[in-house]
Amino acid sequence: MAAPAARKDVAAQVRRLVTAALRDPAGVAELAPGELDLTLRLMRRAGLLGRLASRLGERGFPPALPRIAADQLVSARVSVEARQRAARWELDRLAWALEGAAVSPPVALKGCGYLLLGLPNAAGRSFADVDLLVPGRELPAVEARLRERGWQPTALSAYDERYYRRWAHELPPMTHAEREVEVDLHHAILMTTARLAPDSALLLGEARAVPGSRFRVLAPVDMVLHAMTHLMFGENLSDALRELVDIDDLLRHFGRREPGFWQRFWPRAEQLDLARPAFYGLRYAGALLGTPIPAEVAAASRAGAPPAAVLGLMDRLAPHALFPAHPDFPLRRSALARTLLYVRAHWIRMPPAMLARHLGYKLYARTAQPRRA
Repeated sequence: MAAPAARKDVAAQVRRLVTAALRDPAGVAELAPGELDLTLRLMRRAGLLGRLASRLGERGFPPALPRIAADQLVSARVSVEARQRAARWELDRLAWALEGAAVSPPVALKGCGYLLLGLPNAAGRSFADVDLLVPGRELPAVEARLRERGWQPTALSAYDERYYRRWAHELPPMTHAEREVEVDLHHAILMTTARLAPDSALLLGEARAVPGSRFRVLAPVDMVLHAMTHLMFGENLSDALRELVDIDDLLRHFGRREPGFWQRFWPRAEQLDLARPAFYGLRYAGALLGTPIPAEVAAASRAGAPPAAVLGLMDRLAPHALFPAHPDFPLRRSALARTLLYVRAHWIRMPPAMLARHLGYKLYARTAQPRRA
């Protein structure tokens, strides 16, 4: 471990290198060897190495880029392309499975939605699963059809099965017997017990068809609001920076290409009961990534701000939690920030009594597992 003096500017160094790589990908070729190595490691940790490789590969890797770094980037690009092919094939098979079923065209969420539309943030973006949103009343029919065609739910304990079926916004993950791509069937974008209650019918009602596809995608404003909600309610902070980058890319793209995007943004956030995550999404995209946000939208978003004390704490925690930890010199305050935001994510998704029972069960389940020899 480094001495305190050497660790003093670790967080600032991480933010400087990562934001520089995001804003000027070609600039990484000019970095000193040590900083180049650290940048690649940080981008890999953040799930953004494929994005960096994609941006650099658009015009060919800079001649000044060392061969060992270029090899890492080529490997990242090949890995991402393989995952995207797997996601496209899974979507194709899901379309086949649902053909002829008396259900609405599902809405592809998050990464698959970006991929179907060919959005800028889809280039170089890796995929962990396929997320689909369907009306709650159609969920049994969709699940039954997928089971008939070879998809099986993950084996869960009785408690976890009940948790998904009764409170979660999605069914237990399903995986086809011949493939390893997880499929998550959603009926909402937040748990039924969460403090906010966006109406899925409003989201589905504005969803748009994708030409040549069996699937639909969320309307542009709803797509951004969902990304913001997923970031601020999510418990997996290892993907937090990638999700903030998605938000930055989407705001820049739709702000230029979608007529009336900014005029509709805040009224829609309030209509969907998503003012708080929208406020945070705008605030941290602007502060940490320099996302251009119209002054009138920023002003309107203050209606979604939390109390001053809470906002002050969030402003201290967010930069530490959203950026990846330094691989060699992890900071205690960064680990603490991630822990506190992890606790916050659970606190705003469940009422206190339910949360206590849930955490108690998870602690029991973890301690009751037999230890490996």
